[in-house]
Amino acid sequence: MISFDKFTLKNGLRVIVHQDQSTSMAAMIVMYDVGSRDENPEKTGFAHLFEHLMFGGSANIPKYDEPLEKAGGINNAYTTNDLTTYYLSLPAQNLETAFWLESDRMNMLAFSEKSLEVQRNVVTEEFRQTHLNQPYGDAWLLLSPLAYKVHPYQWPTIGREISHIQNAVMEDVRTFYNRFYNPNNAILVVAGNVDLTDVMRLSEKWFAPIANQGQNIRMLPKEPEQTEMRFLETCRDVPSEMIFKVWKMCSRLDAKYHATDLLSDIFGNGNSSRFYRNLIMEQKLFTELDAYITGSLDDGLFVISGRPSPGISPEKADHALSQEISKLQDKRIDDSELQKVKNKAEVQLTFSRMNITNKAISLAFGELIGDAGLINTETEKYQAVTTEQILSTAQELLTPQRCSTLYYRTKK
Repeated sequence: MISFDKFTLKNGLRVIVHQDQSTSMAAMIVMYDVGSRDENPEKTGFAHLFEHLMFGGSANIPKYDEPLEKAGGINNAYTTNDLTTYYLSLPAQNLETAFWLESDRMNMLAFSEKSLEVQRNVVTEEFRQTHLNQPYGDAWLLLSPLAYKVHPYQWPTIGREISHIQNAVMEDVRTFYNRFYNPNNAILVVAGNVDLTDVMRLSEKWFAPIANQGQNIRMLPKEPEQTEMRFLETCRDVPSEMIFKVWKMCSRLDAKYHATDLLSDIFGNGNSSRFYRNLIMEQKLFTELDAYITGSLDDGLFVISGRPSPGISPEKADHALSQEISKLQDKRIDDSELQKVKNKAEVQLTFSRMNITNKAISLAFGELIGDAGLINTETEKYQAVTTEQILSTAQELLTPQRCSTLYYRTKK
């Protein structure tokens, strides 16, 4: 059981405190309720661009990293379709440095043409390296719009087109900041060897004076039900062929989420999974094969991606996948097979939360989706899944008309 306290400042900032005196460190998380799904379809990649801009200095702190490093701290950040998270850790006695740094860039980020130009160049180069010039790098640039026709999940976090970032101007940046980087659109978590009273005092001192720029009201289009198979193939200069198959699945908050997650583990998690045993080791049709879910806050994707063995066509590999899926849809799995993936999920959750930073991120995410206390109920939800739920999920979800397939072929 992970204990925590929670309070809300008058400006709407939610603050969560987890006290852990077994460490000498403190972690601070600021999670903003903004991701690539909140972007203008003609100006994508801004959530990720802003992750970079937030390290470009604020009004009172020209270089974010320098004072943090002097205080013995480290930091990083990440952006997803749904959220943007900034996290740091430092010796607990230097906690106020973290409050100073994070509050200043929430309140007064330094907007300069030079900083924008630098980060535009950094992100466009990242776009080239990770999505354009790397083998299979453009797979999600192809898959996302194949699977989604209306919802903004139709582009990846990096953006739809590299030109959207290249053409970003200061007015766009300021508008994005003012809309999303507000205290009532953020969650602050402080964890580690900290005192609740002290955190409350520092929160009032550093964050309470920050005014809101307005209420962000999210009105996203709902993706319609997919009723037909979708198929795309591309030919690239890559070392081997690959196949990607995605099905629309429920949202992260849906009651079927945990069963769907365990279903992906039954297929593709580890050397005892069905895919590894049957399609890699026994039939030798694949050299790599994975199954996983995106876990998105809106309707996400159940993903299968694999690299067929040399001489095996994507068509033959695809047929083998369909047969393997049909086996699971035709017969309820044994209790022991389900318990095995449940145990793996529990172990992964337990180990992921031994680190104070990861615990803080889990608390922030739980609060973002409705309740920080969800951190203490996830294991129970996985353990409550039944073999009947696995069967019904496989039958309802993994149907041909809900599937989008990409064949990634090599140039002959």
